[in-house]
Amino acid sequence: MPSPEPLGDNRADSARDADLARLASVDLNLLVPLLALLEERSVTRAAGKVGLSQPAMSHGLNRTRRLLNDELLVRQGRGMVLTPRAAELIAPLRQALQQTARIVSASSFDPAVDTRLITVAMTNSTAFVIGSELSRLLAQRAPNTVLRLRTTSVATSAAFAEDAADVVLLPEAFPSPYPRERLYDDRWVVVASWNEPREADALELLEKVPHVFLDAPSERLRPYEILDEKKIPYRVRQRVSDYLFIPHLIAQAGGGVAVHRYQVGLEFEGRFDLRVEEFPFPIEALGIDMVWNPWLAEGPFKAWLREILIEAAEPLRARYMPPR
Repeated sequence: MPSPEPLGDNRADSARDADLARLASVDLNLLVPLLALLEERSVTRAAGKVGLSQPAMSHGLNRTRRLLNDELLVRQGRGMVLTPRAAELIAPLRQALQQTARIVSASSFDPAVDTRLITVAMTNSTAFVIGSELSRLLAQRAPNTVLRLRTTSVATSAAFAEDAADVVLLPEAFPSPYPRERLYDDRWVVVASWNEPREADALELLEKVPHVFLDAPSERLRPYEILDEKKIPYRVRQRVSDYLFIPHLIAQAGGGVAVHRYQVGLEFEGRFDLRVEEFPFPIEALGIDMVWNPWLAEGPFKAWLREILIEAAEPLRARYMPPR
């Protein structure tokens, strides 16, 4: 007597069949115009993007609103804004359509001929130390692609949905709800001009030399939290909104001291008259991680881009010297 099939498998098959039956009743031709509408937030621009007339695009929007029971786009002032449901749809819809396009094209990922837009988001400091090598490798290995570098300090769904990032390179201390993998190591250091007393150690520099400080009310750097906790006195001489401008000011504008990233400090040390010292107190690591777009389901492309990023970071890993 044959053994009965597992009940759980039957239920799963039934659920999939029901999903397919519902999908068969949906006009999938609405999805491409829908993505254009969500990205452009304009009926006129979306129509031009996909080659439809404006009345046809408006008709498609009305049909999609009825299908999803949501307004999707609502007028606010002179423009249009997305509803919360519409904002949630952008990333999964974009990925689904990209996957569909690659299925019907019947071709596997080939970097030598691929023409896609590759978006990598990172902080400006990370872009400074790895951006040029990443650009060089992509130009060499995938000459028909376009690299878009977006600066960000978060790996929320917005970075993936709104900015269409394939991957975010995120400092270890910055939180993310998505899995992450270490790309290269970094840490906090003290940077100062060689015009400052050469016999002074890092703590003396922090105490006695005026600071060039990152002017970011919503982001207080961890080294300064530690200095405050230990009641170490210091004086701020300048506040700068661009983090990468700090070493330049220290080297070119009469001296000073600041806390910065080790990898950035090494880059500037070779260009300007700067000294780099270890931060004088124990502090959390500041490694840089790869956080992948959770809707990026194309395995071959993701694996290829991961290898490119790892290769681009190899010089940074090779020159990293752990603190003594």
